[in-house]
Amino acid sequence: MSGPDATSPATAQDEENDVTQDADQEHGQEHGQEHGQEQAAPGPFTLHRFPEKLAVVAFGPGSEVPAWAESSSVFAVIATAVGTTVVCAARNVPTKARAQRPMTAFEVAGPLDVEQPGLHVELLAPLAEAGWSARVLSTYDAEWVLVPTKHADKAETAWRRRGHTVSAAVPATPASGR
Repeated sequence: MSGPDATSPATAQDEENDVTQDADQEHGQEHGQEHGQEQAAPGPFTLHRFPEKLAVVAFGPGSEVPAWAESSSVFAVIATAVGTTVVCAARNVPTKARAQRPMTAFEVAGPLDVEQPGLHVELLAPLAEAGWSARVLSTYDAEWVLVPTKHADKAETAWRRRGHTVSAAVPATPASGR
């Protein structure tokens, strides 16, 4: 007879294994899985490709957003204790700025289940397998994948091969003040 029984005391390792199994079962139940069943991969997704060339620009901690970092189809400011990053239109970014450019933005159409495991893996795996970098931005309503523009067409093809749909985005035009 293997494992603990009436004649052999339970070891700390046996108890640890039991706790791990219980936690795994609870995690699977929280995410709609029964014991022994795998969660389905998320997707397929619809991605919208934005035409504007973007830049991801690095600044020091506490930096002000410069005036040239004008709003664009995707505009983001991420400030942390170790630095500030701005995603903006690439057209006015100074040549000497520390930036990755040009980038093409793909919006992942929602609504998305942000609790769904594997969302980013499903989107980034085909790019990583091809040896391409990407950046991900999350907003409350959408996920955005920024791909170096030189790989944007190939990224579209890779996503389509995985069953995703990619189409041209129609950026909203900001309302003009009256």
